[in-house]
Amino acid sequence: MYNIENIYWKASFDSKGAELRSLFHKPTSQELMWQADPTYWSKTSPVLFPIVGALKGNTYTYGGKYYTMSRHGFARDSTFEIQRHEDHLIEFVLRDDGDTFSIYPFAFDLKVLYGLSENGLTCTYQVNNYSDDSPIFFSLGGHPAFTIRVDDRIKYDDYRLIFPDDRLLSVHKLQDNLINMDSQKLPLEENRLALSYSLFYDDALIIKDLKSRAVILSNNQNEQQLSFAFQGFEYFGLWAAKNANFICLEPWAGIADCEYHDQQLVNKKGIVNLAPGNTWEARWQVDFVHTTNESRSFLKKI
Repeated sequence: MYNIENIYWKASFDSKGAELRSLFHKPTSQELMWQADPTYWSKTSPVLFPIVGALKGNTYTYGGKYYTMSRHGFARDSTFEIQRHEDHLIEFVLRDDGDTFSIYPFAFDLKVLYGLSENGLTCTYQVNNYSDDSPIFFSLGGHPAFTIRVDDRIKYDDYRLIFPDDRLLSVHKLQDNLINMDSQKLPLEENRLALSYSLFYDDALIIKDLKSRAVILSNNQNEQQLSFAFQGFEYFGLWAAKNANFICLEPWAGIADCEYHDQQLVNKKGIVNLAPGNTWEARWQVDFVHTTNESRSFLKKI
């Protein structure tokens, strides 16, 4: 485990998967991250690479060859190297090797940089294609799980997600881990989606064409709000394990296969085609707003 810290925050990470495991807000003594209770879900914030979701038959083809890869790819179970480690930031890197080439025939490095500020934590993903003549094809997603604090006074159903620039969500659901390309319209009430355990009983909700670039988690019992901003991602996922007190806010560049996909990697929905010598970058940021005035100011800004 590795730590970074400032006067407001302390964050902890595991080199396995470059996974954020804890984000502790010192002024309010609150842990923002789900603490990986294996009764429900034993992860906190896995990095999804080089695929997001499941492949049809756990198989894809590239260059006339067949490859097998499990759901969400291999990065979350790989050991990353530490490239930088300073008081307020840490950078992990994963590079191709013989093991990755056997299931993913591309030259790459994946960097995951976490940095603390006064307001919160920023996570930046960077994929580099250092091949001289071949593109690489990949998907990448974040999967951070934020704890939902419940007690005798506050219930899971008291929480809501605010989408400042959306009135309606276009939602795709999963069936047997594959995405149903027929979308459903999910209306919002004053930009708000009420949370409930049953919302995720049929697995994740995948949102396409989301206008909001920040999502706000709040409850109707106090003024504390968690804001989650993101850029560089085409899709956004929402998920929680059955009856578990957390919510995953998941920015995705890519999605699971659909049932009629031809299994060719280059034709995969949302796949990133990165040219030789180029770099792809995306990021998300979590902030914690915990006073009435700050909450109102933040909402006005976005």
